[in-house]
Amino acid sequence: MTCPHCERNLLRKERTGNICSHCRRAYALDPKTNSLRLNDLRVRRIATGLTDDGRIHVTPGQLWYALSRKRIRDGDYDPGCAGGAIVFAVISAFVAGFGGLPFWWYVSGVLLAIGFGNLIAHAMGAGRGRAPLPRSLFRDAALVPWVRVYGTLPPGVVDDIGDPWPQRPADAPPPNAVLVCPDPSIAAFLTADGLPERHGIAMVEGPEHVRSPLLSALPPRGPVLVLHDADARGELLVQHLRANLPGRPVVDAGLSLRTVRAQPKAVAYRDPLHKPSPEEMRQLGALGTFTPEELKWLARGWRFPLVGVPPVKLLAVVDRLAGQAARGGDAERRRATEVGFMTWPGAAPDGTDPEDASR
Repeated sequence: MTCPHCERNLLRKERTGNICSHCRRAYALDPKTNSLRLNDLRVRRIATGLTDDGRIHVTPGQLWYALSRKRIRDGDYDPGCAGGAIVFAVISAFVAGFGGLPFWWYVSGVLLAIGFGNLIAHAMGAGRGRAPLPRSLFRDAALVPWVRVYGTLPPGVVDDIGDPWPQRPADAPPPNAVLVCPDPSIAAFLTADGLPERHGIAMVEGPEHVRSPLLSALPPRGPVLVLHDADARGELLVQHLRANLPGRPVVDAGLSLRTVRAQPKAVAYRDPLHKPSPEEMRQLGALGTFTPEELKWLARGWRFPLVGVPPVKLLAVVDRLAGQAARGGDAERRRATEVGFMTWPGAAPDGTDPEDASR
């Protein structure tokens, strides 16, 4: 790896204890000792792209996805000793054939089955969609060592712990709209970049299973914008709010599952800890808006996360929709309610690929 300080190429023996043997300075991450194979230079480069060279702030959740994206897409399935098994199978076959040892034919068959089985599973995509480092462990595995060495999070990254949903002062005027955003990383991202203050909107969390306490917390005027992952619970969150807020515009602000699945560069992942329950799947099926294939995909725990949307793109579209809601554009709100607004990850307004923002 390259030392992030003196830029010397370091062998493993030259960086014992995460200290460069040339400049004697400590670094945070060694690709040989973390599951994402991270190094300090890569983290800085990715953070710089996400923040648009420091123009905006991003959060740990967004950084985690950008650093994990390629591994999620390609899969982390290890075919293990497939090659060795096949080689030993060939040797066993020769021993059986020329040594008159029938038992080795069975050994050869077992080894061939293991070897080719692993290779076929790898070729068919086993392991794809699984993050080698879960989002819940990213802080301890990457950010804690980083802060220990450098004193702060990577440049442009703001924290998402605590309460990222800003509380409006008691004497503040009534909000123009409400933004429901369950993801703390996205809530912290929008807050850090000034969206609630800029448009006079109230932002609330909205638990995974929305119940009446959330509804009583919503201010009584203006539309309700719902920003959610493209997954089973995100779809149910929108439907629950619409059912419990009759007569009030509830705008599904994305992500749209059908739209994002059609994008060739969108990278979904599987979260085994947050697979929808049978009851949640029954509710989704009763909506009649999903195909059997889409329902099967959702039931397996697949999702497209908000933290995977290029931050510049996400901020631009939410900013635009929040501005429309704040101005009280009824026609625009009706149109957004009918068709949604987010077509991630299509081309950005300047014609560039928004995926490049996270590289």
